[in-house]
Amino acid sequence: MNTQRLTSDELRQRVLSNTGSDGRLRNEAFDLDARTVAILSKRHQISKNFGFTSMLSFSTTVLVSWEAFAVTFQGGLINGGPSTLVYGLIFSFFGSLATAASLAEMASISPTSGGQYHWVALLAPNRYAILFSWFAGWITAFMRIAVTASVAFLAATMIQGLIILNYSETYVPQLWHGTLMYWAVTVVIVLINIFGIRIFPHLETLALILHVIFFFCILVPLVHLAPRSSADFVFRSFANNGGWSSDGVSWCIGLLTSTYAFSGVDGASHMAEEVDNAAIVVPRTMIWSIIVSGVLCFGMSIAILFCIGDVNAALDTPTGFPIIEIFFNATKSYAATNAMVSALIISIFFSALGLLASASRLIWAFARDDGLPFPRYFAHVDSRFGIPVRAILWSAVIIMILGLINLGSTTAFNAMVSLALLGQYTTYVLPTIFILVRRIRPGKNIPWGPWELGKWGIPINIFTIAFSFLTIAFNVLPPYFPVNATNMNYAGVVFGAALIICAVLWFFMGKNHYAGPIKEVMENGNIRSALLNREVEPLHKDDTKHDSANSTERV
Repeated sequence: MNTQRLTSDELRQRVLSNTGSDGRLRNEAFDLDARTVAILSKRHQISKNFGFTSMLSFSTTVLVSWEAFAVTFQGGLINGGPSTLVYGLIFSFFGSLATAASLAEMASISPTSGGQYHWVALLAPNRYAILFSWFAGWITAFMRIAVTASVAFLAATMIQGLIILNYSETYVPQLWHGTLMYWAVTVVIVLINIFGIRIFPHLETLALILHVIFFFCILVPLVHLAPRSSADFVFRSFANNGGWSSDGVSWCIGLLTSTYAFSGVDGASHMAEEVDNAAIVVPRTMIWSIIVSGVLCFGMSIAILFCIGDVNAALDTPTGFPIIEIFFNATKSYAATNAMVSALIISIFFSALGLLASASRLIWAFARDDGLPFPRYFAHVDSRFGIPVRAILWSAVIIMILGLINLGSTTAFNAMVSLALLGQYTTYVLPTIFILVRRIRPGKNIPWGPWELGKWGIPINIFTIAFSFLTIAFNVLPPYFPVNATNMNYAGVVFGAALIICAVLWFFMGKNHYAGPIKEVMENGNIRSALLNREVEPLHKDDTKHDSANSTERV
């Protein structure tokens, strides 16, 4: 394996020195170097607002791990029972940590807002790089919007759950009520994303502080006041209440809850162009956010299972959220329950705030690379705010449209969660396969960034791929069997429709106009003319001095 490290300027000069008079590479061994330089030259277009602390806050609060688990654990309780919520959570943690490590390494090589579709363009075989990049870009964009939608929907329906708890005798809940609340949450996070951009990093730091404080504010009264379950129930019991004939299938479907708790690990990578020293900061925050989230989430899982009380009463709660019933059963107080649930809603709201920012940056990057219709319009960076306002607004429109799913299905949230995870792990597995192939095949050298996996790369990549395929396979299945129109998991149908739309757009638009983020390399092969007049951002701060010394030199 080639472990040579070059500064960004040295990498650029090596590419240029290996081009002929026609501007094309004389040696195909430097193809990957040329792709890397082409991608890195896209930075410098958006304001930098994030350092390590604010980025760690962003990455951790976007995951909103223990809060998401507390609110959605009923899926695992029905399919798999406590064994899924304990041992499945541990399995999901290590799978998510391996996934984060695989993606973090690629984020260090190419720290740009494009994320997965940039990495695919960089690492895929030359012949298929543009095609795979196109599909990865569309799937990633769709996935980021679906993840944002699922979290916003969660916040909205929890507010509705509190209304049901407090006004059970007078309030008659309707599905469209939840949709309206969902739209209201979306509007608020859009306004903050645009008009609050100057204080956005500080908001994320505040969110991390509240993320930790709320954990203990909920854990202490819950453990102190709630009735106790037995250790046998927590660590040895299994349940298959979804109607599936196979306990194994039921257990794997229940993994949706645990996997969703770590959903969105790539979110930090899409903010990379707003981060100082991104090639080091972004990978580190991706890893640490999973570790912090895993510890908190496991603690909350054990606490909930020991304090759950009457399982049937919790699952049959009219609020729609067993955690609300558990809080009320423990405290016997409407005020205390409202305060504890409000803490969850606030944390989930902060997560939706960051997820929208991440989704919009991806939409903006994809438009910049001509991957969307009307690319110049959506690639616009607002001069007043220094951010892609149009991409934010377009993301919000799609998110609001997805809210209509709630009007037709009682398992709408399960569909959104499944859709988010399905798209997410599809885009994770593609670049991981390509970097693994380059690792194990001779002559497929990789221009490593400052953060890499080294000798652990192959086993971690293999585990990431296996975990991704497992997640994809079971997230298209409905949570209940037999299946009817109301409990159907429409994630597979919606995702399939998205792939068909993506394929149609490829033949009518992408095939003729999309050259990917490496268009300087792939479009006409004239690398020299494309790169001579473009600056390449240093991969990390150690490059800055070297690059400054060479910034006036031209080949």
